[in-house]
Amino acid sequence: MSTMSTKRYISELNNFIDRIVKVITMRGTVYEGKLIGLDFSNLNICLSDVLIEGEKYPRVVINGNAISEIILKEKPFDLKGLSDRLSKLFPNMVKYYEDAGFIMVMDRIKVTAEGVEGSGPMYERVKKVYDQYVIEQKSA
Repeated sequence: MSTMSTKRYISELNNFIDRIVKVITMRGTVYEGKLIGLDFSNLNICLSDVLIEGEKYPRVVINGNAISEIILKEKPFDLKGLSDRLSKLFPNMVKYYEDAGFIMVMDRIKVTAEGVEGSGPMYERVKKVYDQYVIEQKSA
């Protein structure tokens, strides 16, 4: 895998963290739960609130060698779309770091799929854009 595709692969897997996934093993066992941990070196994963054949478990760790498929059950957050919107409102002040999964506005306000970090009037404006974007994404 090239360096670029490896970075994109890791970025895509990072988008699965804290999302509901369906995991199917080589033996056909199906797990559904929130992905809370992932070891990139061997794809071992940790799920929370896991449903296995109708039974619930608080935590499950699955060996990466046993995994056949990991399916994201939620629509991923479109951070690039939010970056484009912020760039229109704050020209030349927005940097999108796709590999790391965040946006920086004016080098002091950090935006991720989970929320906005910062303070002050610019933070309030960015937060308002973020909140509206999240509402639109959920209704789409």
